[in-house]
Amino acid sequence: MTFAVYLPLLLALPLTVTARRIAARGTPGSAAWALTVAAVIAAACSTWSLILLALTMLDDLPPLSALDDHPTLELPEPVPGPIALVAGLLLLAGGARLLTDVRLRLATYRDLRAISEPGERFVVADLATPMAVAVPGTARRPGHLLVTTGILRLLDADERRVLFAHERAHLDRHHHRLVAAAAAAAALNPLLIPVRETVAYLVERWADEDAAADVGDRALTAKAVARAALATAGTPPLTALGIGGGAAVQRVRALTAPAPAPRRRRLVVPMLVVVVFLAVVTVATGEFIALARAWL
Repeated sequence: MTFAVYLPLLLALPLTVTARRIAARGTPGSAAWALTVAAVIAAACSTWSLILLALTMLDDLPPLSALDDHPTLELPEPVPGPIALVAGLLLLAGGARLLTDVRLRLATYRDLRAISEPGERFVVADLATPMAVAVPGTARRPGHLLVTTGILRLLDADERRVLFAHERAHLDRHHHRLVAAAAAAAALNPLLIPVRETVAYLVERWADEDAAADVGDRALTAKAVARAALATAGTPPLTALGIGGGAAVQRVRALTAPAPAPRRRRLVVPMLVVVVFLAVVTVATGEFIALARAWL
């Protein structure tokens, strides 16, 4: 097998390097979608490469191991055994990280849903901790907004309108799916962790822009975001949902500028990365099939 089988393990780097630059320009919605799709494909391709490498360990098992010393057969050599072993260990580690992330995310959703009754769309919890969250729905119950009395006391009436519009945007656009997909990709391929963080930031920016359009006042939205960020500073973030993260300064700065215009050219890099990933994985898969046919 040639170097093609190793390339998908490294091709996530261009995506990682350019993620922040892509997020800084144009509308956040298209960037969030492009980076999430590219990250998922990158993670799938790198995982597939690890599977191909790990499968070459089968030549050390009977009856294939007996063919190594066959005097009349000249079989192509698979990858070195230590590399195949490392690939298998990386697969196990990625699977464990993915399982942990999914279990934590589902447990957090379950705990947040337990605070409300089925069918409720807006829940106020009598808690001093300032918090507002869009709780995703299920097939049997719709999503709802959960806010605490702590955050409501800190915001005035106009700022509350921004808060509610922001959280409704998360629900209506199903931002939790993008965040979960990017987190799953980063669990499988840790090189994609910066992309995961960028997607989490972009969905917040996306909700900010929706809230600003809903209330019709970008300055008010920036003020509400700043006050909410100051109020929640020092409180434990619900990291499984991408809630309570940083980058509040960048969000406020973006809201003080005019509404962003679409810039399609910035999405060229993630799309090119996807094309290269698929091409390289196709080549690597063809090489593995040829190797398997020779041995079998």
